[in-house]
Amino acid sequence: MVSRGSLSCFREIKRVAIFGGTHGNEMSGVTLVNMWLKNSAEVERNGVFTRPFITNPKAVEKCCRYIDTDLNRAFTPENLSTPGGDGLPYEVQRAKEINQIFGPKGSPDAYDVIFDLHNTTSNMGSTLILESSTDHFNLQMVHYIKKAMVPESCMVLLNEHPNLKYATSRSVAKHPVGLEVGPQPQGVLRSNIFESMRTILKHALDFIELFNSGVEFPACSVEVFRVHERMDYPRDTNGNITAMVHPHLQDCDWEPLNPGDPMFQTFDGRTILFEGGSPVYPTFINEAAYYEKQQAFITTRRETLAASAIRKNSK
Repeated sequence: MVSRGSLSCFREIKRVAIFGGTHGNEMSGVTLVNMWLKNSAEVERNGVFTRPFITNPKAVEKCCRYIDTDLNRAFTPENLSTPGGDGLPYEVQRAKEINQIFGPKGSPDAYDVIFDLHNTTSNMGSTLILESSTDHFNLQMVHYIKKAMVPESCMVLLNEHPNLKYATSRSVAKHPVGLEVGPQPQGVLRSNIFESMRTILKHALDFIELFNSGVEFPACSVEVFRVHERMDYPRDTNGNITAMVHPHLQDCDWEPLNPGDPMFQTFDGRTILFEGGSPVYPTFINEAAYYEKQQAFITTRRETLAASAIRKNSK
């Protein structure tokens, strides 16, 4: 990237990957990628090599989240630099293979963009996930997608927090983009969720084609929800859950949770209130996959990011 005042110039986007099956029971991405592996015409764009890819085939085969460990947390420097061997967890071996195919992570040889397709059991709707507030290419892309999706909403989750880092599959790319669409149960396909994911990918690839053709995108602003804190369920001294997400909070992803609002409900009916000092915006509320991670939801703070104008570097 070259920055010239308020204009940022990026190299042409030549290689794009679309990951499905990072979690093997999230069926929209698995089904779309398998469909595009048979016929890629829908995701082809002029001058772009687009590669659909099943990231965790063993988990897809068993329709489970993972085999040994969460692939979407496996792309740490330690894992990627560990010598290969039969003793490694399957997803660590797979992370090393993916890093060789689409990376190496952090290198000039890495793929330009990776879209990583996920489903959530939470009532999040369509959500794009970014990992950097300073990636102006990605900010412009999500701005384009959000406009193209109107009147449907498309939220942007900024997964940028010094203490809550994820070593995601998509982080191998120069411009990583996650996509969560829900609510959809694990191991299930819902047509509306499937079509929302498909539509967002279409707009994203259209943006890349326009960018490569020389279109300059003017400066814009993007509303994002920045990850703030993980909230666990109340537990007893043995670690057992003692309360559920309160019915007033359930399914209310992206809506403000104000100090004093109901947050949890104990099994005997007692209400536990939110005691934060200011409103937050919860999401991933009661996500099925996060019980094992001791997470009832995450709180976010809403903010607006400024994206500089961008165009393709002519050199």
